[in-house]
Amino acid sequence: MDLMQILQGQLDDNVLGQLSDQIGADKQQTAMAANGIFATLLGGLANNAASEGGLASLSAALDRDHDGSILDDLMGMVGGMVQGNSNQGASALNGAGILGHVLGDRQDVAAQQISQSSGLNMSQVMKLMPILAPIVMGVLGRAKNQGGLDLGGLAGVLMGSAQNAQSGGFGDLIGSVLGGVLGGQQPQPQSGGGLLGNILGGIFGKR
Repeated sequence: MDLMQILQGQLDDNVLGQLSDQIGADKQQTAMAANGIFATLLGGLANNAASEGGLASLSAALDRDHDGSILDDLMGMVGGMVQGNSNQGASALNGAGILGHVLGDRQDVAAQQISQSSGLNMSQVMKLMPILAPIVMGVLGRAKNQGGLDLGGLAGVLMGSAQNAQSGGFGDLIGSVLGGVLGGQQPQPQSGGGLLGNILGGIFGKR
């Protein structure tokens, strides 16, 4: 199960058009930025899930707030968030809260890197991030429910998806964001797992 592919599949032409109109960008740039945001959040979630406590907290949050129902009407969800009048559950759509939990103080670093790779300015990226964050959690929650994933299965899906995002061209982006976890020192990619594997592989290897 590749969460990155599932996430990319959520942004059909209509949703992408709505997002592009909101931030004042063309669809291609918006799609590039969205892919960067998805990859970064998957990397951050995989990093958080690398500890037993972080994984348990993530699983509890999915069970409590993120069952994937927001994916049934993404046009309505995006429109509601943009207008600030969504009638969906506040916790499920708390994009700023999700970003805080997943990326912490690395949100600006992520936005800067995504800005450079997509051509959008920082303000545009910062508008996109809290709109897209609930979609990531919705996809993850639905994957957990439909796949009957236990904690180990959830961690495995996250790790595999983040690794795929890394090998799919987002390795430098994920590494620049996760580098803060290691005191600002970004490890060099190693064969057999790459950058993300170097950061997380040892932890998962001990499970």
